[in-house]
Order: sequence, then structure tokens, then C-alpha cells
Amino acid sequence: MNCPRCNGQLVIEDYMGIEVDKCRSCSGMWLALIELDDLEDKAFADDALKGQAIYRTASGTLKCPKCSKPMKKFNYKLYDLELDYCEEHGFWLDKGEEERVLTIMRQRAKDLQRKADEESKWTSFLSALRFGGKKRGR
Repeated sequence: MNCPRCNGQLVIEDYMGIEVDKCRSCSGMWLALIELDDLEDKAFADDALKGQAIYRTASGTLKCPKCSKPMKKFNYKLYDLELDYCEEHGFWLDKGEEERVLTIMRQRAKDLQRKADEESKWTSFLSALRFGGKKRGR
């Protein structure tokens, strides 16, 4: 396969335990459809809480390295990170975008943990008000 960005040859490499096709010229990488989820799992593995990756799409200018059809582009999880993808085959990440995906997923994990911690504190606070500072069941 050739790179959709610079037409360089894509070579199979291991990236954090994921087999990806990487361009040695521009350092972009091709991820099969499931491999984006595998990459996200390196930072946050709870699929039920990850949120949807693809929202509004637009026509892109790159062609899929597998089928040569035009890919679409989208802002990853509504962040300021535009990725390209082929609905049938996978995702193209330009140099450094794989690290941005990991950073976003790490932040998502922290945000959800903070939310859970705050909800727990609030529940305890309300319980203390309701029961006058006494524990339930006494």
C-alpha cells in the first residue's frame, strides 16, 4: 500500500502492540477499523464510556490506501483533531495524531474519574444532611 498523504510506501510496524501500516517518509500511519479502538484502549479501555469517535463528516481529499476511494474527514470525538477515514477499511493518522488520540483518551479517563469522585462526595454530603450526620442503619 502507498501513503495517501505523500504516496510513500507503507510498511508494517508494531506501534504499542498494534500492527499498523506506517509511512517512512511522512510518519503517518494507517489503522484498520478496529485498530483505532485498540489504540484508544492503550489509554482508556472502557468502551461504554469512551464516547463516539465519529461525528459530522465531510468529504476529504485523501484516497484510501486499500481501495483508492475518497476518504471522509471528521473531528475526532468533537475535539480539534481532524482525522481521515474510509468507512470500509480504516483511519489515516498524520504524524503525531496517534499521540493526540492517546492524550484525548487519557484526559477522558481523568475527567470521568473526577466526575465519579465528585458525584460520590455529593452523595455523601446529601446523605449526611438527610440523616443529620448519622450513618444509615443505626
